Amino acid sequence: MVKRRPGTPTLEEVAALAGVGRGTVSRVINNEAGVKESTRHAVQRAIAELGYVPNLAARSLAGRRADAVALAMTEPDWRLFGEPFFSEVVRAVGDALSDTAVQLLLTLVRTDAERQRFVEYARGGRVDGVLLVSVRAEDRLPDMLADAGLPTVLLGRRSGDEQVTYVDADNAGGARAAVAHLVRGGRRTIAAITGPPGMYVARCRLRGYREALEQAGLDAGPSLVAEGDFSEASGRRAMAELIERHPGIDAVFAASDTMAAGALAVLRAAGRRVPDDVAVIGFDDFELAEHTDPPLTTVRQPLEEIGRTMVRLLLEEMEQPEVAWRHVILRTRLVLRESA
Repeated sequence: MVKRRPGTPTLEEVAALAGVGRGTVSRVINNEAGVKESTRHAVQRAIAELGYVPNLAARSLAGRRADAVALAMTEPDWRLFGEPFFSEVVRAVGDALSDTAVQLLLTLVRTDAERQRFVEYARGGRVDGVLLVSVRAEDRLPDMLADAGLPTVLLGRRSGDEQVTYVDADNAGGARAAVAHLVRGGRRTIAAITGPPGMYVARCRLRGYREALEQAGLDAGPSLVAEGDFSEASGRRAMAELIERHPGIDAVFAASDTMAAGALAVLRAAGRRVPDDVAVIGFDDFELAEHTDPPLTTVRQPLEEIGRTMVRLLLEEMEQPEVAWRHVILRTRLVLRESA
């Protein structure tokens, strides 16, 4: 038996405890063939007893895998990490990785300094690929990762000509369907609460809203649009602005469920009945939508399928780094509840 010394156990200590050579330990760690089962068990017991952790940077230099991917959140506003979208994304991606041997690392990347540190960390062999969430139009992080040769998949996209692999929902189509439903219900003064203009997802949902109004021959003027940031507080502010500008408003399309929840609170405080006086439709179909008062009609984006598809594409790019970037847009669906 080897006397355990303080500090981090070494490969040599594992080899001595198992009674094998250093190379045999490396082959077991890297799951290579050519090792007897009894020897493999002895090495694994030694690793467990010593608490040995392989040096991922050294494995990377040797062409090995880190067996980890990073889920990087790039939203600069701390408050928004409390919104349901981010927890739903983490859950969807985590579920998609649950049947693999790949570890999920969650990180926040919000400033230029954090971007540079993250790229250096990732290219140092700590992760095999990166999933990016909430990337805005001007963000260069996807390009920095691509230049570093790291497989990368975006949730959403920065623009219509994105040149990094992404998975997105049909945001414009979902918004068109929502507004068309309001039109069929006899609504004529239909407002929109949109997301930040620097996010392509917000611009797509706003475009779908305007296209549906234009197809119906209804006013799609700028005074019917109020900007939010996907948070409930911004939905409250935007709804208050819209009521002041258009007292006769009879419907609202909100570009997220959380903003729609804020709008419902303001309408209730103003004595406007939903849906009798004002119909409200959100976007996302988070659990929140079932518990608003009244329950929220909304556009469901398939986050579970998005998470699975992002993970599948990333794992494929990790196996075949030369594969061309791919773009996947998944269908949305209007879910009818009492608010519209």
